Amino acid sequence: MELRTIPPAQYARLVLPLSAALWAGRRNMAMYTEQTLQIAASPYGKRSYRTVGLYDGSALLASCKRYERSVRVGAGRLRTFGIGAVFTPEPLRGRGYASAMIGMLLDAARDARYDAAFLFSDIRPKFYEELGFRLQLSRTIALRTDALERARIEIARLEEGDWNDVQRLFSGLDRARTWGFARTPLVWDWVRMRLRHGSEHVRGAEANFVMRDRGTVRAYVFGMRVPERDTYVVDEFGYAGERWAETVPLVLRGAAGDLRRITGWLPPDGARELLPRGTVRDRKDAIFMIAPISAAGKRWCALSERASDSDGVWATDHV
Repeated sequence: MELRTIPPAQYARLVLPLSAALWAGRRNMAMYTEQTLQIAASPYGKRSYRTVGLYDGSALLASCKRYERSVRVGAGRLRTFGIGAVFTPEPLRGRGYASAMIGMLLDAARDARYDAAFLFSDIRPKFYEELGFRLQLSRTIALRTDALERARIEIARLEEGDWNDVQRLFSGLDRARTWGFARTPLVWDWVRMRLRHGSEHVRGAEANFVMRDRGTVRAYVFGMRVPERDTYVVDEFGYAGERWAETVPLVLRGAAGDLRRITGWLPPDGARELLPRGTVRDRKDAIFMIAPISAAGKRWCALSERASDSDGVWATDHV
């Protein structure tokens, strides 16, 4: 058996029709395929993303997606990669092929001097624990919209010309955190594509907003409006320093509009403090896990595991 890169078109033909029931969500087959190929053809995809298969001769036994990411810890950078969409065709399940594939990926990463691997588990975290991955804090928060301060504030839909400001706001907030996934221009391109796709959400319509002052974005929120659940789902928000921190709850309330609830992943430190306590629960899916490889990776994992009132990742970091 050996690992091979699966060309995008071949992956779309061999794997996507089988995995659609798990991960296509609200997308039809054509859209699921188109969006997967768009990621592969993007600047980020060409440099930092590939689909991988475990083969026995010409037979594809298991597959997954592999994403290159860098993690900032203090002033340092760790070399890490994400694993997603681990899949074994039904007739081949229970034979250890997915375990062998992930083990080979970790072995190759160790030889290449990576610091850690990570993933977001939707099914059977215990399976990944047995392969060396460790559970991290993974929670959701739910608020009543009327728990947020009400005040007159003008927000507007995110426009193409706002992205430079959004990236600047994110960087300012991120520098104050203990650690976070680094966002290069290529990663930002990938984040923007995923927001357009809306593939992370089974329901809802994209609803990304900004608050401007004198033509400059001072706060933003990415999320989805889900009227059938009377909910606004937050994926990420940011603001321009302490002066504008108090505007975040107002922007969130404006984004929710007449919807009664605001939900989302529990934000990282520096952002969590801006929200009321709300109802916090462990997530049942997208559970964040780290497999440390180097000594630096072990330190990152230990840092991430510490009990905290906040989580380590935004929903927009999901792979």
